[in-house]
Amino acid sequence: MDKKAKKKLEILRKRLEKTQIQLKGSREQMDDPAEVVTLENEIENLKSEINELKNS
Repeated sequence: MDKKAKKKLEILRKRLEKTQIQLKGSREQMDDPAEVVTLENEIENLKSEINELKNS
C-alpha cells in the first residue's frame, strides 16, 4: 500500500468514526428519522471503501 492509499484509509476511518458518533446521537434524539437511514447508508459506503483499499 502506497503513502497516498494509507492517507486516504486514515481519513476514511476518521470519517467513519465521526459518522458512527452522529448516528448514535441521532438514534437517541430521533428528530429526523430519515437522518438515521442516511447515516447508516453512509457508514456502509465508508466500510466498503475501506475494504476496497485494504484489498487493493
